[in-house]
This record gives sequence, structure tokens and C-alpha cells, in this order.
Amino acid sequence: MKVLVYGGGQLARMMYLAGCPLGIHVRAVDVNKDQVINPISKAPSTVSLQEAIDDADVVTAEFEHVPEHLLKLADESGKLKPSIAAIRTGADRVKEKGLLSELGIATSEYQVMRNVSELPDIVQKLNTPLVLKASRDGYDGYGQWRLKQPDDIAALAQTLSKLDLQNVPIIVEKMINFSREVSLVGVRSEKGEFAFYPLVENHHHEGQLHLTLAPAPEVSEALQAQAQEIFVKLAEKLNYIGVLAVEFFQVGEQLLVNEIAPRVHNSGHWTMQGADTCQFENHLRAVCGLPLGSTEVRSATAMVNIIGCGSFSRDMLAIPGCHIHWYGKSARAKRKLGHFNISAKNNQDLAARLLDLAKHLPQESFPLLEAEAQKLQKY
Repeated sequence: MKVLVYGGGQLARMMYLAGCPLGIHVRAVDVNKDQVINPISKAPSTVSLQEAIDDADVVTAEFEHVPEHLLKLADESGKLKPSIAAIRTGADRVKEKGLLSELGIATSEYQVMRNVSELPDIVQKLNTPLVLKASRDGYDGYGQWRLKQPDDIAALAQTLSKLDLQNVPIIVEKMINFSREVSLVGVRSEKGEFAFYPLVENHHHEGQLHLTLAPAPEVSEALQAQAQEIFVKLAEKLNYIGVLAVEFFQVGEQLLVNEIAPRVHNSGHWTMQGADTCQFENHLRAVCGLPLGSTEVRSATAMVNIIGCGSFSRDMLAIPGCHIHWYGKSARAKRKLGHFNISAKNNQDLAARLLDLAKHLPQESFPLLEAEAQKLQKY
């Protein structure tokens, strides 16, 4: 089978690698140039975009911010999975919040702001502290602002006045006093069958995911069931096919949806070593109409993002259960260059291996690693 992936980054690369053993040939598209490329080398193809769509059995996406004309081309072919509606929803926080409200799924209290003059009234309704998020094209902390107290309204309004809020509204959310951030990665087949990975615990720094612990410590059966119920509601409403990620704030034993991602997800990278079938293979299985793979957990696993740091030895590969996945990118600040997956038989052993890993890495580039490893020792 042949799959065409919109986007030429690391997620397309990992789908290509997962597809090879299945006999699935994956091509990618540089969506900034409308150009078909090799997912590994990034070399341009002589095949045109339309020819690649015609030749593909399936068109999918590695991220939701795909230009509209490309989405329409794939949608018109009848080959786009997940659907154009699902991708549009994941790309637009206004649509996303509307879907959550329609389905009665808990999320943070919010208002939509389409003119900066509305900010004082919104602050009065929601009260500070608030987080403001661009409804489109925001990721890894970009397109987000904090409002901690009413005295800061004037300064923030001046910043936001430079933006086109009619075209890209802002979601203003009440900041949640949550205990932790968790996410659920699952997959739905063409036949409507589901498979779920366990809830994982995510740790962010400056708006970027730095560390994922899988499975998340201290997750009750009820909490996992709550997450899966929310996932099923979303996936069935969207008639979703493929891997979907749902990010949550945990408040006590309640989960509030932060956002959804209609694609394979950074918090699912641990599955490459920690689960029987990784998320990339399961996405390909789903969109190609193949049976879903087992999501059984093989080991306690941590995923550690390598962000902006390309210069370190590889001596950590001597640590048992340590695997590095390099994306072949040049280093620059805040750029995801690769990730580590560290696996162990239990959380105590995993914590010890993470502490060992921290000794090999510059602390300034991995600021959460040592402290979170020490916390993990108690589980």
C-alpha cells in the first residue's frame, strides 16, 4: 500500500520507518512548497503533488496546520484519513472548544476574543489568572500569553493589538489549578474498533514537552476509563480513523480536556520501545484498513525530548533500556532534534536509569530530568 503524508518532519519520518516492515510505502509532502519529498532524506521527488495523491491509497497528515488548499485536494480524492473535519477541528481552538461544549466534555472555562477591546470585559467575567491562546497556528508555547492580574491588561492589550483577531481569534481560558497534565493516545479503525494506550504523565518547560512518563503513575481504573470514554465520544462524533491524542488537566479525579491532536503525538513516542505496537504503526494500520495492533505495555518507559541541544556524547547508550531516536535536523533553540526512550521493569529502576541519563546530558538543556526522576523513585 502507498501512503502520502502531509508534512515532512519527524512524525512523517517515523511513519515511514514503521511502514517499512508492513510493506507500506510512505511519501511525504513539504506543505510550504507543495512538493513531494522523501521522508528520510527530504530529497524532492519528480512526482507532482497531484500525481502523488492519485497514486496513493491513503492521504494522512503529521500535523493539523495543513494549508486549506492541500486539505481540499486530499478531501476531493476521497483518500484523506482522518477526515478534513477532524483535522480542521484540531487546528482551530474555536472549533475544538465548540466540539467539547457540544458533547458535554469538561474543559476550562473560556471566552472567545475577536477584538482586543473585549479583554477588560472578559477579565471581569473569568477573573485572573488567565491564559490566552491563538486559535490557530500555535504550538510548543508559541501564540500564548499569560495575564496574572488586572493591572497587566493595558500592556497585554497593546501586544495583542498588533494581531488580526478577526481572522485568528484568541481563546481566553481560566487558568486551572491542576495537579498534573496527562494525555491519552488511542486509535480507531475504519470499522469503528478502538485500541488505547495507557494514560501518560507529561512535563513541560517553557511551553514545550520535555518528559513523558508511561504509564502515568497512580492512575486508577476509573481515571483511565474516564479518559477512554471522552476519547470515544470525540472519535465517534468525528468518525475518526487513525491515531488521536487527547491532552488533559487532572483536577483531583476529574479530567478536563486541554486540547486534541488529530495525529500521532509527541506524548506517544514512548510506544516505540514501551508498547507491543507503536503509535506510528497503529496509525498506518488504521488508515490502511489493517487490523489494529496490540497496545499492551511492555515496560515502564520515559520519553525525553532532545531540544536545541545537538552536542553531547553517546555514552548514555550503555545504560540498559536506553534508545536514541535522532531526527537528522540542524540544532537551533527550542527545536526538537530527537528523543530518548528509556525502559525498565518498574518505576524505581526507570528512575535510576533516568538519573544515570541526566549525568550524560547538559542540565540547561534538560532542566526537568533529574528532579522528575527523583520524584519517580517513590512510585
